[in-house]
Amino acid sequence: MRLKHTFKYIFLLGFTLSSLVGFSQSKKQQELEERRQELRIEIKRINDLLFKNKSQQKSQTSLIEDLSYKVSVRQNLIRVTNQQANLLTREINTNQKRITELRDELQTLKDNYAKMIVTSYKSKSEQSRVMFLLSSSNFQQAYKRVQYINQYADYQKEQGEAIKIKTVELQETNVALLKQKADKQKLIDENRVAQRELESELKQQESLMASINKNLNNYTAQIREKQREADKIDREIEKIIRDAIASSNKKAGKTTKASTGFALTPEDKILADNFVSSKGKLPWPVEKGVVKLRYGKQPHPVVKTVMIQSNGVRIATEENAPIRAVFNGKVLAVQAIKHGNLSVLIQHGNYVTVYKNLAKVYVKKGDNVKTKQEIGQVFTNPSNKETQLNFSIFKESATQNPADWIYKM
Repeated sequence: MRLKHTFKYIFLLGFTLSSLVGFSQSKKQQELEERRQELRIEIKRINDLLFKNKSQQKSQTSLIEDLSYKVSVRQNLIRVTNQQANLLTREINTNQKRITELRDELQTLKDNYAKMIVTSYKSKSEQSRVMFLLSSSNFQQAYKRVQYINQYADYQKEQGEAIKIKTVELQETNVALLKQKADKQKLIDENRVAQRELESELKQQESLMASINKNLNNYTAQIREKQREADKIDREIEKIIRDAIASSNKKAGKTTKASTGFALTPEDKILADNFVSSKGKLPWPVEKGVVKLRYGKQPHPVVKTVMIQSNGVRIATEENAPIRAVFNGKVLAVQAIKHGNLSVLIQHGNYVTVYKNLAKVYVKKGDNVKTKQEIGQVFTNPSNKETQLNFSIFKESATQNPADWIYKM
């Protein structure tokens, strides 16, 4: 009977390992599906925010920026969908192999069970069992024969249960296989549509780039001029923060000029700690938006040979969209930037969030604000119809990557 228990152990171990592999694949498939849905939502948001009103005449650079961004998202969508389809192919192959194995195992179990039934039928009469026991040479042998008869009956039951389990597993695997094949076909169909749309967008992009390349020097000069203007605005913001740091230290009686951080009250420290604990979970400063320019040094989205520096993120949003505070804090400054539009700076302990390119402001310096409170309205450029918020985060006077702080940015 030791052999029987060993067989059961191997069967259970194999079933457990196959279940773990299946769970791992399902988890990966779920992660890919979540990412695919996020990309589909992002493409819809891009269409709604950047391409909905085709009657508005955008500049060529704005059009190609928007189109390049959309192309990159669609390429990611196609890549993720391909990963899903490839994973499904592996899962389908695994299940097809498992179905073959289960059919073979089930047939073996049925054959063995049939032989046991025949053997049991031949010796089922009480008289034959009694004779089997009475023919024992001694009591110990008779006792062992009783054990054998009982164990044989138990083994029959176990074999019957094993057949039931294998049959159910085979049926479930067949159902899973059919669903996987249907899911894969759906992904293939969706990817064909996405590929056609991508090809159309790439043609538009190529056409726009051909026009831009004819006047590349002019576009390059415009990009560098915009970068200089952005740098001036950033320097003005940084000066406001440095002055606020110096003022906080002066109020706290710290006369040293070496201090580079805010002098915080106990309440300020609690606010800063709460802000840090919300890292990665902060709400967006707009209800609907797409990030057109990310943080850090990077090639320009149109003229790749020109490097630009972004101290925050540039978010495209709806016209007249309300701008919201991303966390509780106090308005540090409301500034009419010389080279830009209105800006609002909100202090959260030793952190500062900056909201630039506003048309209207609803708060004033010293006001306490709450998370998601409307603090102003975004500005829409009348010349190129762009509606964009420039958003930055500072720790003291050092910039931070907003993508590390804002939820799924």
